Amino acid sequence: MNLFSKNINSILITGGSGFIGTNLISRLLRETSLKIYNLDKINYASNFKFSHEYVDSNQYNLLKVDLCNIEDTKNAIRFCNPDLVFHLAAETHVDKSISKPTDFLDSNIIGTFNLLQALLAHWELMSKNRKNNFRLIHVSTDEVFGSIKEGFFFSEKTSYDPRSPYSATKAASDHLVKAWNNTYGFPAIITHSCNNFGPWQYPEKLIPVIIKSAINSKTIPLYGNGQNVRDWIYVEDHVDALIHVMLKGKLGDSYCIGSRQLKTNEEIVNTVCNYMDLYKKINAPHIRFKKFVKDRAGHDFRYAIDNNKIINELKWSPKYDFYEAIDITVKWYLNNHNFLNITS
Repeated sequence: MNLFSKNINSILITGGSGFIGTNLISRLLRETSLKIYNLDKINYASNFKFSHEYVDSNQYNLLKVDLCNIEDTKNAIRFCNPDLVFHLAAETHVDKSISKPTDFLDSNIIGTFNLLQALLAHWELMSKNRKNNFRLIHVSTDEVFGSIKEGFFFSEKTSYDPRSPYSATKAASDHLVKAWNNTYGFPAIITHSCNNFGPWQYPEKLIPVIIKSAINSKTIPLYGNGQNVRDWIYVEDHVDALIHVMLKGKLGDSYCIGSRQLKTNEEIVNTVCNYMDLYKKINAPHIRFKKFVKDRAGHDFRYAIDNNKIINELKWSPKYDFYEAIDITVKWYLNNHNFLNITS
């Protein structure tokens, strides 16, 4: 089975050892026979188990490269000679961006700049046919839009209003991609996704934090009053949307990817704890570990995505119900204790 045309031979995924990248590569390996290259600097949040699982495969190659190193980046692009690129490499944890903003500037801005420079040179040397088929999907976030009032939704026309070092550096990387498209004609598309969840998510994000804390009988921290609202999408749906954008998206355009499944942070904690009670009764009720803590600086109150454009233009829609996907996710973490570095 092959999702892509016969003219496509290789795909590069930057940050492929991260959460979304892991799930994207897994699907590409299952459903295509293309050569898959994972360019990743390998940091604390990298998924080593998955990377090593395919390291000897003829189909998959892991390139341990930091995009902040321009020469290594150029050499990696020459080596893998990609026909398509998904750019997911980024620092993404908001709390860490507040305490160590320089790391986010380096990774999200300088790293994206270096990648664009290397890919532009690569694209300009391509044959006309390959050049016409080539494209970069730059994976961004809804956080670049800031916070939005009740009853309103982010769309592709929403003005940027980043509130944290993380979202500010992602916004800057978006602007670089747009500039390379407008100035050089470089074929790129930007996507803005809502909050992702599912298997392989590093345990610094909310849902795996809840599961890990509950299993270990430790405090489940909930910022402020827990009423901050997020749109949540199961990672498999996001991966499917990215592939739709790669196959059908309009060059130079952007697409908002969301599921319209809005939940407060407290609802997320309560829901995950309910499923934990179902599958790990020995420690129930897990909700007793919930504790409200001091709110995070610059904490956006509400994110919500209008996904009409991608639904209408690209005929994509999310397949997973939120509760179905939470059920799958909780069971996966309970069956993969080693990933959380926990004991039962």
